Amino acid sequence: MEHTASAHTVLTLENLSIGYTSKKGNAIIASDIQVTLPQGQLVGLIGINGAGKSTLLRTLSGLQNPLSGNCILKQTPIHSIAPEYLAKQLSIVLTGQAISKNLSVLELVSLGRQPYTNWLGTLTETDVHMITEVLEATDTAHIKNKKCYELSDGQLQRVLIARALAQDTSVMILDEPMTHLDLHHKAAILKLLIKIAHEQQKLVLFSTHDIELAIAHCDQLIVLQEGKAIINTPEQLIQDGVFDTLFPSDNVKFDSDSGRFLIG
Repeated sequence: MEHTASAHTVLTLENLSIGYTSKKGNAIIASDIQVTLPQGQLVGLIGINGAGKSTLLRTLSGLQNPLSGNCILKQTPIHSIAPEYLAKQLSIVLTGQAISKNLSVLELVSLGRQPYTNWLGTLTETDVHMITEVLEATDTAHIKNKKCYELSDGQLQRVLIARALAQDTSVMILDEPMTHLDLHHKAAILKLLIKIAHEQQKLVLFSTHDIELAIAHCDQLIVLQEGKAIINTPEQLIQDGVFDTLFPSDNVKFDSDSGRFLIG
């Protein structure tokens, strides 16, 4: 099947339905998702708990099959791409992903080069240069010899992003990268993601509960609501009143002038 896309389109979702399959049948969380995402943008994925954010990201990452439709990476359906090739195109940072905290920061970041090394895992001069660059870019070079169990949550999150950066992919997907961080570290992670998207011309897609930060800083937002996905710039979504009905009760109201949610 041939897919038409602009030269700058990296990820396309066509008639996508996500959810779970069981003996009782399909449990659809969201359906008819139509999204086109270009390179060089920071895109936030928001929605209330249970809206399907993690399910969508797992489907986009190839970790979970779509119920129907396609996730297309550079004109090829993701679920038909061999894992070893996909690892050179798409990197993921999942909340609570299993890592050995006995590894040093340098060792963990070096694992990002696995798709490019030989079967012995030997690092070339190019690999070493890339690792050095991403340690600098993520402000983790000064802790490279520390063990991961010695790191704060904010430091570990930066190291996981550094590992994903070391993969040198055109798409980075992150599930709740700012969870459990204080405001200072949230801001630092967000600034880093903006820099990666804009300066390195990568598509950076991340889910978040920090909706106000996403509204203020993302190029586009995907809003999952009542089984549907709406995508646009934050400004247009505000203008369209999308955030006015994001939460299902009158306890929280959106103030379009300040771009903030208020407790009503």
